[in-house]
This record gives sequence, C-alpha cells and structure tokens, in this order.
Amino acid sequence: MEENQIPVEETNIPAEETVAAAAAVEASPAVIEEAPSAVKPAPAAPAAVEEDFDWDAYEKGDTMTAADKKALESVYDNTLNAIKDKEVVEGTVISINKREVVVNVGYKSDGIVPMSEFRYNPELKVGDKVEVYIESQEDKKGQLILSHKQARATRSWDRVNEALESQEVVKGFVKCRTKGGMIVDIFGIEAFLPGSQIDVKPIRDYDVFVNKTMEFKVIKINHEFKNVVVSHKALIEAELENQKKEIISKLQKGQVLEGTVKNITSYGVFIDLGGVDGLIHITDLSWGRVTHPEEIVTLDQKINVVILDFDDEKKRIALGLKQLVPHPWEALSADLKVGDKVTGKVVVMADYGAFVEIAPGVEGLIHVSEMSWSQHLRSAQDFLKVGDEVETVILTLDREERKMSLGIKQLKSDPWENIEEKYAVGSQHTAKVRNFTNFGVFVEIEEGVDGLIHISDLSWTKKVKHPSEFTQIGSEIEVQVLEIDKANRRLSLGHKQMEENPWDVLETMFTVDSIHEGTIIEMMDKGAVVSLPYGVEGFATPKHLIKEDGGQAQLDEKLMFKVIEFNKDAKRIILSHSRIHEDVKRAEKAAASDSNPEAPKKAKKAKKEEPVVVQSSEKTTLGDIQSLADLKDQLINEAAEKMVKAEKAKKAKEGEE
Repeated sequence: MEENQIPVEETNIPAEETVAAAAAVEASPAVIEEAPSAVKPAPAAPAAVEEDFDWDAYEKGDTMTAADKKALESVYDNTLNAIKDKEVVEGTVISINKREVVVNVGYKSDGIVPMSEFRYNPELKVGDKVEVYIESQEDKKGQLILSHKQARATRSWDRVNEALESQEVVKGFVKCRTKGGMIVDIFGIEAFLPGSQIDVKPIRDYDVFVNKTMEFKVIKINHEFKNVVVSHKALIEAELENQKKEIISKLQKGQVLEGTVKNITSYGVFIDLGGVDGLIHITDLSWGRVTHPEEIVTLDQKINVVILDFDDEKKRIALGLKQLVPHPWEALSADLKVGDKVTGKVVVMADYGAFVEIAPGVEGLIHVSEMSWSQHLRSAQDFLKVGDEVETVILTLDREERKMSLGIKQLKSDPWENIEEKYAVGSQHTAKVRNFTNFGVFVEIEEGVDGLIHISDLSWTKKVKHPSEFTQIGSEIEVQVLEIDKANRRLSLGHKQMEENPWDVLETMFTVDSIHEGTIIEMMDKGAVVSLPYGVEGFATPKHLIKEDGGQAQLDEKLMFKVIEFNKDAKRIILSHSRIHEDVKRAEKAAASDSNPEAPKKAKKAKKEEPVVVQSSEKTTLGDIQSLADLKDQLINEAAEKMVKAEKAKKAKEGEE
C-alpha cells in the first residue's frame, strides 16, 4: 500500500463519497504539493461529513441531499404548466374508454372528460390534440376537472367566423331533422343544414344522416340572430366541377351512355352520368305522346341514353331516349294510302281539331271542319274527347314531313250530292233555328244542310225589325225552299210562303178613304205604328195624329183611322186620324153655306169625300183566306147600306130646311 492511500475499510465513508473524494484529490494536484504532510490530518474531513450526513434517509434508500431535493423540486415546478380556472387550454389525449377520455394538459394531474362530449368526432384517438376548459384544478378528490364541450362553446363563435373567412372544412354532428333540413353541432353551436345543401342530388330520406358526423363548410352567419348555415354540398361541388369538365371533354354527339334517373320533373328527366347530369326533355322520351315522364321512367332506374348536344361553357347536356329506337313513321306500312280507313285513339284535343294516334308515335289531325258536314263553326270538343277510339279516313299523307290529316265526316254521305232531289225548290220542311243576324235567320234542316230565311220572308203582315222578335234560337220553324245555291252549299228559305199572300184580300178591305179602328203600338219621331184589324199594321205621320181637340195621340190609345194610301207591292198602309174630323168639319161648313152659290158644288164634293167604309173592330189575328173573302163581301154590303142610309138622311135634312 502506498503511503498516501487510505484503506477503504478503515473509514466509515460510503464508497460513493470515497470515489468522489478521490476524484477531487486528482483534480487538485496543487493542493497536494503545497501540503505533502496533509495525509495525517485527513481524518478530520470525514468527521465533518459524518456530522451532516442523513443516515436515516440513507437507510430508507433516499440518498438525495436537501439541496438536491430543492433543485429537483425547482426543475419539477418548471415543467408544469401554469393553468388557471375558467380558461381554455390545449391538451393531449392519453387514454380513451367507452365512458371517459383522459387528457394531459401538462398539469400535475391528468383531467377526465366524458366521452359524450366527443361524439361529434368518432375518429378521436390517443395522441390527438384537443381543447379543454379548466372548470376546477382540483375537486374534493384532488382530480383536475375539464370540459371539452365548454371549451368548444367558449371559442365557438371565433372558430365559426374563422371557418367562414378561411373556407375551412369543419366537422359537425348531425343532431336531428328539422323543417327543410337538419340541425348540426359545429363547435358546440347548433347550425342549420338546408336540405338542398346536403348533397348535389336531391335527398328523399333525411333520417339516414341523423347521428352521423360529416364534414361541412360554413356558408353564412347571421350575427344579429346568432344563426349559422353550413353546407356539405359545397365540399363536393368543386370536385364534381372538375369531374364534369373531364367528362364533358370526352363527350361526343351520338355517344350512348348508361345513366341513372336522378330526378323527374313535369318537363323532363335528369340523368346522372357519373358525376355530371344531363336532361332528357319530355319530347325526347318517346316517339309517342307523353303526358308525364313518370309514364316512361322511374327514380333510380338505370337506362341507356344518347347524347344529342352539350355546352362546354354552361355544362349542359341534352340527352335522348327515343332516338335509340327507329322512328315509327319508318315502320309505317308502305301500303297505307289516302282514302284508307284507319282506327286510332284521341290523344290531344284542341279547339281547331283532335290528334289521333293510329300507331305509337304516328299521329294524324282531324280538323274540326272534317268532323261534320255542318257549316256551323263549333269546337272539336263538341264531337270528340281524349281517349275516344275513332274510325277515320286518311285525307292527306306526307311521309317525308311525317304529317297526316284525317276525317270522320267522310264516313257519311255528303247531303249536298242529291240536294235538288231531297230539297227541291218549293218543298216544305221543318228546320231548327241556329243563329240570328240583322238581316235574317240561319236554320239547319239536317246536319250539313243550312239555309237562310231573310227577314222580309218571315211574315206577310208584320214589320219585323230583328228576327229575335219573331222566333228563338233552338226553336223549330216551318220553311219553304225558295232557291238552291249548291256551289256555296246554302239554301234560300222562306217562312211566310207557308201561307197565301193576304194582301190580295186586304186590298179590298183597306181601300182608300175607308175608316177602321186601330191602336197605337209604337211611337217614333217620324210617326206612329198602328195595329189594325186582322193583324195588319199601318203608319201615321205626326200631323195625322192630331185629335179633334188639338191634342196629340198617345201610345196605346185606341182611335179611328182613315186609309189615305194602300200600297200592295210595298205592303204599306198610310193612315190618318185627323183627316176624319177635318172632313166632317168641311162637310158641315159646306152644308151650312146655303146662300153660297158654290154650295151645291161643295156639297157634292163633301159627298164625294164622305168615307166609303167605316170599320170598327178589335185587333185579331189573320185567319185563313176563305174567312177574309167572306169578310170582304160582308164589308162591301155594309158599305153600300151605309151609303144608302147617308143619302136618305141628307135628303131628309134638306126637306126640313
């Protein structure tokens, strides 16, 4: 053993401290040289170590000194985060189970968050960073109390606004359905997801999205009402836009593709071609008539379509379905010709005619003029209705233009072919009143055979101003054929010709200067219409309506009238009431002037002007011609008797004077 070496077993210093001391000696050679005899006083140092050494702690296994502990505590304190209650911090998920999530926020203890607060994020895993709200640093059990829900709510509006500005994609939990869409939990805020923003295609069942976590974009925020609107559709539109460009760039007219019926509207069908939509217009669904596209296709049906046209800029694609099969006109029988009879179904009605489908996609038009031989303008609905099965005759056939006109009246014989035989001039028939004009009445003897009764041919005796005074539309009237116009398919008819002309008899009854009782039935500026016996009417001017007292005759007044003109050809009778009392006064004046040398002449003139016939009779209807003839004879006899009596009275008066 060397002189300066101290045996280990002779000291009570632990081996570790001995090694440390030896290292100190080696590190301080200068000290050794200055004190070579320091080996002897060395035992004094161990005495000092022994005095400060904590043997109890050493026996328990704790070899750290107080200074070391203090230094270690300082290091430990510096590694912990300085957290405060009621603040939001970021932590790391270190453990997950069905009920709880353990989060390390850098505090002396970990916090626990209920798993229900992370249901919006089912992909949560260990190591994820999450925000938590410090509810309490230590509860009764010394546990750190955290809340992820509260942290989200605290920063939700800031996050929502940031997401709107940056167009960030956020995750949300679909809580429930609501009117017009869904309620989504975004950062703890209830946001509205409109039904139109769920997907690019219409959604028929919203319930499949409830309780699901989806990605969204915030598209609108109403700060006043704290409303947030989100969209899932916006996320896929950009991708679809790129897909559309790619698909459209590969499209070619005439190309046949398979697609899925995406939506059905009244005007057509939208087809999903695998990322881009096309439209089949209702007219391109079938060669035949289609009332609604649902008659041809159903939702989600897979069909082949042909590309008719497309627009690169507007990204519109026009599709066709009927173009995949030959046109029905091409399959139409080559033997079909004009004049053939065909049967079809009425598919469309219009005022001007009816469209009849004689084969799928092959239609012909029956114009309303070809539905009946009648000349009356009527609507096609008066003859046919949609769904009727009708037999028709082909009138025209144009295979190149794919047009066909049909007729149904041709199935009946034309009544004008033998019109001279069936409705000869002078023949009498019963007709139906169809229409009025100011100049006459249009009647129909049978379907297709029309005629006109001129207003002057309605009555022999009455002055008819308008046909509505004489008859009514729909009424039956007896007529006689006066003339046939075959070229224009029109008959001239008369009604008064059904009776003999009474003016031959009336000429002998209403002679000039004869007096008759009449009733004023109409007053006009030019005069008055007077109803005379036997249904005859006369006319009196205003100056001939002055009564004996100087007054003017009034409407409905019954007076005696003198015939001053009778025109058989014009069927006109001119009357005068004032002429009666004027003639009487002249006669009286002439009779009173006996001394006047002209008296005999005036008396003779007065006698000549004395009325031949005075007829007072109530208004009656015109009877048959034989009755009028008998009445004529009676009136002549009565007139003769009155003349005799008047002559005798005059002579008797002259004798008295």
